[in-house]
Amino acid sequence: MANSEVTYLFDPLCGWCYGATPMLDRLSASGVHVDLLPTGLFSGAGARPMDESFAAHAWANDQRIERLTGQQFTQAYQHHVLNVRGTLLDSNAATLGISAAGLEDSSRRLAALKAIQRARYVDGRDVVTIEGVADVLAAAGMADAAAMLGAPTEGLLAAHRDLVGRGRALFQRLHADGVPSLAVIRNDTPHLIGSNALFGSFDNLVAHIAAA
Repeated sequence: MANSEVTYLFDPLCGWCYGATPMLDRLSASGVHVDLLPTGLFSGAGARPMDESFAAHAWANDQRIERLTGQQFTQAYQHHVLNVRGTLLDSNAATLGISAAGLEDSSRRLAALKAIQRARYVDGRDVVTIEGVADVLAAAGMADAAAMLGAPTEGLLAAHRDLVGRGRALFQRLHADGVPSLAVIRNDTPHLIGSNALFGSFDNLVAHIAAA
């Protein structure tokens, strides 16, 4: 598996993507290069109000993810994120923060994603505004990325559009039915690995990657 490459399609506000993060860490530790591409699933037209019905649905789903993966969804998240009305489920700011973190070094996208996920699901912090995401990145040691969010350059915005555009294009090419999704690209042809493989055993995931 060493020196293998996979592409991970995700949205930073996707609970299942948060649940899959430990598998990404194990893949990286095993020598697999994981390229992160956001799909913008919950940004733009995909953003939605955090109303009572959606919050209840999300919390029930999150409890299932926690039981399956061991990833923590805290009361702070429930009270300070899900139960706050007048806010949006909008991943634009978080995705822009990940783009900023990886602008010069793509490997930092995973560290930024993990910091944003922890801030939301464990600490119950705001990651749907530029200010909130900037605070999270600065606290995670990515002050340069945090500063970029305050006054994004055209270079950052263009890189961000390209990153999300590539994620959406690959998502559509694979006919993926949601995130998280993994793709193995061989001979310029992407092969979809079903998201279920991210929530089973690590050996099973490795076998899927090798067979793709």
